Amino acid sequence: MAPITHETTTAPAADSKHNKVVIIGSGPAGHTAAIYLARANLKPVMFEGMLANGFAAGGQLTTTTDVENFPGFPTGIRGPEMMDLFRQQSLKFGTTIHTETISKIDLSSRPFKYWREYAEDEAPETADTVIIATGASARRLNLPGEETYWQSGISACAVCDGAVPIFRNKPLAVIGGGDSACEEGMYLTKYASHVYVLVRRDVLRASKVMAKRLLAHPKVTVLWNTAPVEAKGDGDLLQSITIKDTKTGEVKDLPVNGLFYAIGHEPATSLIKGQLALDNDGYIITEPGTSVTSVKGVFAAGDVQDKKYRQAITSAGTGCVAALEAERLLAEEEEH
Repeated sequence: MAPITHETTTAPAADSKHNKVVIIGSGPAGHTAAIYLARANLKPVMFEGMLANGFAAGGQLTTTTDVENFPGFPTGIRGPEMMDLFRQQSLKFGTTIHTETISKIDLSSRPFKYWREYAEDEAPETADTVIIATGASARRLNLPGEETYWQSGISACAVCDGAVPIFRNKPLAVIGGGDSACEEGMYLTKYASHVYVLVRRDVLRASKVMAKRLLAHPKVTVLWNTAPVEAKGDGDLLQSITIKDTKTGEVKDLPVNGLFYAIGHEPATSLIKGQLALDNDGYIITEPGTSVTSVKGVFAAGDVQDKKYRQAITSAGTGCVAALEAERLLAEEEEH
């Protein structure tokens, strides 16, 4: 995991009050943007956050064990290790990294004003452009045992984790009743011996096509009117979950080695709410195929604007797009 003992790590020094581009967030999107901008000699400044959105610097991947689907790592790599390599590369090319959180920002006019946490009463710092890469976090149920077995049997991403050895040829469970739950359940049938889908009500909220496909699959059992109440295991890996019938109140254990949450994500957009256009789920709206937001000079990258794919590789791609678009805007403005 990236070290957090120093407030600021930097290559060539940058003006502490005004910068051409500031990146808020330190996941794959933020660091990819930083690498591109630093190589373009724009001296980007990154605020990686101090447990911002509940995550250590580096974002969601710092809570992930093995990452096996990111190109360039044929034997896999642990999430915290990968983010430390991203960070090292950002620094190598000249990014200034502050292990601090931006708590307030004013996007009403350029240069944009922003304040660090605990310095809200001081004079603001400013930036010509801002890249928002604050990510999103999976909604949790806070079950007893959840923290113990998070990433040791409990996950919020079947595509990310479904193929890892602890889940192969084992019974798995998915929580949720929408399209995401159906998609995750169907995906897991490639690896699981059987998949249980836990639905709180007696009907799926998913589209008819997705629901029909799930219900017809021979390796899937939908448990209606069912809610999880506890995660159990041997202290290292999940071995079962206690489930409750929401109608009868009956409680029993379901032997599963994996539990996948498909109950949605929360984008980290509280910082810019009311200043940028958001969709109904709170994600930043960007122009299709770009990172351009509703405010000129503000770009969004990664999971904070992507509720469909939510992969490290797609986040990195949008970080590249944001950097190139910020660089282009700054170059055009310098010409005039």
